[in-house]
Amino acid sequence: MKDYTATALQYCLDITSGKIPAGPYVVASCQRHLDDLEHGHERGLYYDEHAAIEAIAFFEEILFLNGDDFEGLPFLLDDWEAFIVSSLFAWKYKKTGYRRFRLAYIETAKGSGKSPLAAGIAMKGFVADGVKRAEIYACATMKEQAQVLFRDAVAFCDQSPALQKRVVSSGGAGKEWKLYHPESGSFFQIISSDKKKSGPRPHMYVADELHEHVDGTIVGQLEKGFKSKKQPLGVEITNAGFDTTSFCWERHEMGVKVATGLQENDSVFSYICALDEEDLKDEAFLKDESVWCKVNPSLDGCGIPGYDYIRKQVQGAEGMPSQLSLVKRLNFCVWTEADNPWISGEQWNPCKDSEFDEELLKGRKCTVGQDLSAVNDLTSLTFLFYPTKEDPFYRLLPFFWVPEEGLRRKAAVDHVPYDVWVRQGHLFTSPGPTIQKTQVVKFLYDCSLIYDIQGVAHDRDRMADFREFAQKAEIEIAVGKWDKEKREWDFDNRSGIKMMPFGQTAKSMAPAIDKFEGFLFNKEIRHNGNPVLTWCMSNAVVKADDDNYRKISKRKSIGRVDGAVTTVMAAGISERTDEAESAYANMTKKEMIDSMAF
Repeated sequence: MKDYTATALQYCLDITSGKIPAGPYVVASCQRHLDDLEHGHERGLYYDEHAAIEAIAFFEEILFLNGDDFEGLPFLLDDWEAFIVSSLFAWKYKKTGYRRFRLAYIETAKGSGKSPLAAGIAMKGFVADGVKRAEIYACATMKEQAQVLFRDAVAFCDQSPALQKRVVSSGGAGKEWKLYHPESGSFFQIISSDKKKSGPRPHMYVADELHEHVDGTIVGQLEKGFKSKKQPLGVEITNAGFDTTSFCWERHEMGVKVATGLQENDSVFSYICALDEEDLKDEAFLKDESVWCKVNPSLDGCGIPGYDYIRKQVQGAEGMPSQLSLVKRLNFCVWTEADNPWISGEQWNPCKDSEFDEELLKGRKCTVGQDLSAVNDLTSLTFLFYPTKEDPFYRLLPFFWVPEEGLRRKAAVDHVPYDVWVRQGHLFTSPGPTIQKTQVVKFLYDCSLIYDIQGVAHDRDRMADFREFAQKAEIEIAVGKWDKEKREWDFDNRSGIKMMPFGQTAKSMAPAIDKFEGFLFNKEIRHNGNPVLTWCMSNAVVKADDDNYRKISKRKSIGRVDGAVTTVMAAGISERTDEAESAYANMTKKEMIDSMAF
């Protein structure tokens, strides 16, 4: 048998070196694998090579393909498939020996072979995972859709002598609805939103064509059943979709962020095919066949779906905009209605400075952006410290709160490790089911005794509420009003924390966004790597109104953006200082433009 453990490693090395063409997110996933091989032990992770070999052997020695020229052939994995299978079964926690990943999101172009791959993973969990009474589900919103992937599993049983001896099917030929493994008492069947099964407790589930799921109801139902399982796994596969408000887009965005390091989640694996920005310009990818393998990972391996097939799809869509949109989505992984995130990892990550001694911020001038949020949302305070001669950078120091009650449920809904962030000190909890606003106000007051706060930007429409919270906390505040003639703030008190009402409209937000972008693009700002702020930044999508005023769109953004909003607000009321050090000082104009490009 081929050494697939070495193959998976070499695949990652070839991808990250550029020897094998790949899009940005596949490159990021491979780099994540290499980084974890080197540093994963620091987080209690290890790579079990024996488990990887065993999983690959299951495919190669037990499973046989079906259909056309592949009928009856052993399931020999392409290198990209070997990377996925070995990652899912071999990465484990050293403390427990249980598998690391609980969710795998796989997005490739149509015809890459991801359905048989997902069915094979499910079959491994069904008959060869050492679990008694394992429940395995093929899920979809409609029964007919769930049957597509389930038929691949049935075909594996029909083709494999080993499985024929061990698996019993229910239903007539072509109408099978359940597979049963008497030795372990395990079963494999379909489940759909239109035929709900009460209380499923899956060991594994596979969801095909996630972009066609109306919502996350059926997947959420299955994930709830994970709570009693030691090493469950959900495998979600899909083509690119078209609805950026969909459940599938949420999964796509989460997978991108986890792969690129913008979101910390050791339990999520993603393999997301996409084209690079230069491939998308002027739709060059339609003619440049050298980039087709980036989104069709089996193209140069087992040769599916084939260059001739893709050529015919492109040629058939010429002059037909609606057909071309479909081809771009299905064959080239282009989300046809996708909104790009405002801040990318290429801009955000280089500005991280987690080694900075925060004690040096004491007594330093700063502004604050504050969002007390709704009843149970994320509450945020972001401090923006001015540069000094000794430290010529603006510095961000964020603080966040969530309700303590229901924290694990909230983590499951938002797909981020709130509980881990709390333990690591990146996130505070507020007792009970809601945020205690006076707790946050008192924290702000305590900070005012440590830092030289020049002003606090607060939602103008909720200033009366804040005044009430301050009174309850017995903290004095001074509410400002902008004097247009004097071009300065006029406060109703001479003492107290200076509150600066800040509008949340695009017209009010646009100048603040411009100013923050200037700090970021010029590399004049540093952040401490707080994962909550990084997550908020990665979620943010900026939209312009008819007058080209921009604001962070909560409707378009995926996930919480509170930290991004408060950061922009803090920048909006800050002063420009000559002490700021620009990374562009010695660059040519062209070098500056190139480095600032998103």
